[in-house]
Amino acid sequence: MDTHSTSTHSTSKTPRTTSKAPLTLLGLGDMGTALARAWLTAGHPLTVWNRSPKRAEPLAGEGARVVDTPAEAVASATGPIVLCLVDDASVGEVLDGTDLLGKDLVNLTTSTPAQAQQRARWAEERGARFLDGGIMAVPPMIGRPESGGYIFYSGDPTLFERHRDALAAPADAKFVGEDPGHAALHDIALLSAMTGMFAGITHAFALVGPEKDLDRARFATLLAQWLGAMAGAADGMAAQLESGHYTEGVTSNLAMMTAANDTLLATAQDQSVDPRLLTPYMELMRHRVAQGHGDEGLAGTVGLLGNE
Repeated sequence: MDTHSTSTHSTSKTPRTTSKAPLTLLGLGDMGTALARAWLTAGHPLTVWNRSPKRAEPLAGEGARVVDTPAEAVASATGPIVLCLVDDASVGEVLDGTDLLGKDLVNLTTSTPAQAQQRARWAEERGARFLDGGIMAVPPMIGRPESGGYIFYSGDPTLFERHRDALAAPADAKFVGEDPGHAALHDIALLSAMTGMFAGITHAFALVGPEKDLDRARFATLLAQWLGAMAGAADGMAAQLESGHYTEGVTSNLAMMTAANDTLLATAQDQSVDPRLLTPYMELMRHRVAQGHGDEGLAGTVGLLGNE
């Protein structure tokens, strides 16, 4: 998000007449701008502020009311005040000195669960109500329901219900709990799984890379189909973690998978591919088998990471 500041005069345009709920948005980086346009398109009166005024100028022409300072934006807000800034520290900096008593804060700034919890306490101490959010989308997905993007929310459930319709205009709104840190936790957990998937995709393409006569587009289609088919394993793992029975419904146990890993490593060696993206997880599986749990599925490896 854009966080460089210069001073300017206030720019505004008479908001379009509408019965939709008004919003105030602080932060107009790529994501903030996408959110702003989605709310304007949906007919919501919108007040915006950004450190760099040039980012706000196009939105003024599209119907947004642009103000000079965060204090002015907060003071005039009658609906949710949405923050989409660069990091948690910038939230405190931008709102420093503003009167938050009775205001509804919706923080869509990327943060850790602990930061979200601390920020919720910070808001409560200042008399504000608070929701934290985690955006599971990139800017081009915002305002396009067919893209599959959505936003996690956590914190005050009454606040979420009050503003649900407005919050759902840019992307589907999913409430994931009263703990303010749960939106960030869901966000980071899903991104962590995505990172692991990308590691596997990277390794797969490295394996086929030397093959001159291999159709990579066709391989990519097969790869995506296979990953989609395997994604259902998450449901089985969740059920096993919930019940504590890690051998329940297992079709491919750890002992078998660990033995098969030797073939994966041998193929990587034959193809001159560094296996470093796979070996940490393989070591985790091997360790669980060594503990005497070769008949389990993968759920037992979760506890080896210290969270079960």
